[in-house]
Amino acid sequence: MSKVLIVAEHLDGKLNASTAKCVSAAQALSPKSIDIVVLAADPSTIAAEAAQITGVSKVLAVANDANAHAVAQVLAPQVAKLANGYSHVFGPSTTFGKDLMPCIAALLGVAQVSDIMAVEGSHVFKRPIYAGNAIITVEAPADHTVVATVRTASWPEAGMGGNAAVEAASVDAELPTHTRFVGLEAGSSDRPDLQSAKRVVSGGRGVGSAENFKIIFDFADKLGAGVGASRAAVDAGYVPNEMQVGQTGKIIAPELYVAIGISGAIQHLTGIKDAGTIVAINKDADAPIFEIADIGLVGDLFKVLPELEQALS
Repeated sequence: MSKVLIVAEHLDGKLNASTAKCVSAAQALSPKSIDIVVLAADPSTIAAEAAQITGVSKVLAVANDANAHAVAQVLAPQVAKLANGYSHVFGPSTTFGKDLMPCIAALLGVAQVSDIMAVEGSHVFKRPIYAGNAIITVEAPADHTVVATVRTASWPEAGMGGNAAVEAASVDAELPTHTRFVGLEAGSSDRPDLQSAKRVVSGGRGVGSAENFKIIFDFADKLGAGVGASRAAVDAGYVPNEMQVGQTGKIIAPELYVAIGISGAIQHLTGIKDAGTIVAINKDADAPIFEIADIGLVGDLFKVLPELEQALS
C-alpha cells in the first residue's frame, strides 16, 4: 500500500497553499499514510500549521540552519534520505517544486513524473502536454519510488482540521558546499500571492505602459486580488516577469480571473484554463480571450475600470 511523503513549501514562516493541494493529490492514491516534511532553520510554526491539514498522518520537522533558505541542492539530499520507506514523494509544480523535485529524483535514480493532474492508479497518472492541448497517461515503474510534481491548478486545497503528530527528525546527509544562498530579490507586496490567490486581475499589452498599470493594481485592490500579467506586458517592461501568467509563467486556478487588455494567446490561456470564472475586458470584440471567457465586456478599459470601481465602492 502507498506511503506518501510531501515536501512542504513555505516562505517567511508561513505554509504555502500548494502543500495542501499536494495532500489532495496524495489522497487520490488512497494511501496507507501521508506524511509532510518541513525543512527550515526553525520548522516548529510551519510544522504545526501543516499538522492541521486533513488527511496528514505525521509531520517531520527537520531543523537545520542550512535550511534557512530554499536551496534545492541543499534540501534534496535530506529529502532523498528521508524518502527511504516511502512509495511516493510529492512536491508542488510551483517554482519551488520545479527546482527541487528533479534534484530529489536524480539522487534516487528515478525519472520524475511532472505536473500530475489526475491519479489513475498507484503508478499511473495523467498530465498535460502541448501547452495543455492534450492529456497524456504516464506509468511509472512499480518497483521504483515515484517522485512527482503536482499540478496545483488541478487540485483543491485539502481542508483544515487535522491533528497530525509532529516529530523532530534528524537527517544524516552530506550537504553540498558548491551551492550557497547569496540573496533574494523579489517584489514586496501586500497583495495575495499570485499562485494561491482566490481572485486574480491581470493586465496585458492593451494597458499601454508601466505607468498605466496602476489602474490594474487599483482595481485588484478593490477586489482583494492578486495581480498578474500577460507575457506581452512583461516583455514590454510594464511589470516584472514574476507576474507572468501562462505557459512560460505561472499556471494558476483562482476562483475569479479578470483579464484586462489581454488578447488571449494560447500560451496565456494555458495558464488560466482551470480558473473558476473568467472575465474578459477588451476593446477588440474579436479577441480570442472572449472564446473562453464566462463573462465578456467589450470596451475601453480606461473607461470601464473606473466605472466598475465606482460600482464596487
